[in-house]
Amino acid sequence: MGKIAAVILAAGKGTRMKSEQPKVLHNVCGKTMLGHVCDAVGRLGVDRTLVVVGYQAEKVKAAAGDAVEYVLQSEQLGTGHAVLQTETALQDFAGQVLVLYGDTPLLTPATLQRLLTYHTAQGNAATILTAELSDPTGYGRIIRHPDGAVAGIVEQKDATPAEAAVREINTGIYCFDSRELFPALHAVRTDNRQQEYYLTDCISILVGKGRRVDAIAAENPQETLGINSRRQLAELEAELRRQIREHWLSEGVTMLDPATTYIDADVSIGADTVLYPFTLLEGGTVIGTDCVIGPQTRISKTQVGCGVRIENSVVVDSTVRDAATVGPFAYIRPGTVVESGAKVGTFVEVKKSHIGQGSKVPHLSYVGDGSIGKGVNIGAGTIFVNYDSREKHQTVVEDDAFVGCNANLIAPVTVRRGSYVAAGSTITKEVPEDSLGIARSRQENILGWAKRKWKKAEKTEREKARE
Repeated sequence: MGKIAAVILAAGKGTRMKSEQPKVLHNVCGKTMLGHVCDAVGRLGVDRTLVVVGYQAEKVKAAAGDAVEYVLQSEQLGTGHAVLQTETALQDFAGQVLVLYGDTPLLTPATLQRLLTYHTAQGNAATILTAELSDPTGYGRIIRHPDGAVAGIVEQKDATPAEAAVREINTGIYCFDSRELFPALHAVRTDNRQQEYYLTDCISILVGKGRRVDAIAAENPQETLGINSRRQLAELEAELRRQIREHWLSEGVTMLDPATTYIDADVSIGADTVLYPFTLLEGGTVIGTDCVIGPQTRISKTQVGCGVRIENSVVVDSTVRDAATVGPFAYIRPGTVVESGAKVGTFVEVKKSHIGQGSKVPHLSYVGDGSIGKGVNIGAGTIFVNYDSREKHQTVVEDDAFVGCNANLIAPVTVRRGSYVAAGSTITKEVPEDSLGIARSRQENILGWAKRKWKKAEKTEREKARE
């Protein structure tokens, strides 16, 4: 097949999105539109990938990363002008140039491979990826010669009734022989309503020179659809989410209600895991086998082991190991590790902490900047007091310790192995190994205090009334 360069057009703002953000950086199933296209091209194994940037170029570069090359289109003068900006970068390149758009997130490597294979097998100067639509309204029509070769592309406003009846449309995705592409681009003119350089004009130019131009239809027309509005963004995201759910259902994942299960494109889920309704799996999350997730649970950028249960909770940028339990109504914040067999229970918040193997934080507690060893029990209402208004400090609770209810552990502080903290204590210094830490005042009952208090209050009210 020879060398292949991919040119991804991503310079426009996308005015119909009504957003200051570049169109190609809007997310579809947890990944930018441009990210989806770059991934598809990357899996294709092309030799070079060039992204044409323009509007907020630096922001687009930061999002797409260093795996691709960038070419600046300082003025947006049309698609032909955008591709022409790559001429210098590709001046020593001899091979096939795949041209596609950064707003087609459903496009698959398999479809691009079909286009490339057909293009090279036929020895074409250019090959167009087309689609058959039941309603082609608004799209340019592919007009073919009797032998199947492309005669040209006719925009709907210029089409005769016979041409308008054609259902094969131009998707705007092409493969060009690099030796033919740039001479054709230099021949493109701006004698159109928008006064722009259109890439589609290259097709008529090549046909006029007697070069062979052909087309191949996408097997799934939806793959080729671009996004130009928020409505289209929602529609294509719904379709991609459906495809993702279908994939994981076929891989042995149970979804009680697929329609209310949301899984990002780069999530991985093990077999025999059950997803309850209103579960959101985001940002490269990995779920092991035999887990039960949900209902109403959001997990983002998190590694989840096997046999884990997470219910009615939020888990972000953390690790939950095998057979651990989280929730209901827990909040696991970034930097947390919940070891195997551990429990983070109801209305517990954990931040940047390590919960040791088999340890339990059952309910109504805050663990911030903590290190909890193995076999520890943290009683209800315990607070790791980690912030002194300027800095965060660490609390360490060693293996087999027991912290009673409503305790405050004022960091930095350590509760040593096998120790107990009495309920209601405020611990400010180290509790030695196998000791009892108790820090609370002795109870004193003042007899009659309440009765005297209310009598005094009633007297004050009577005096105010006289005034």
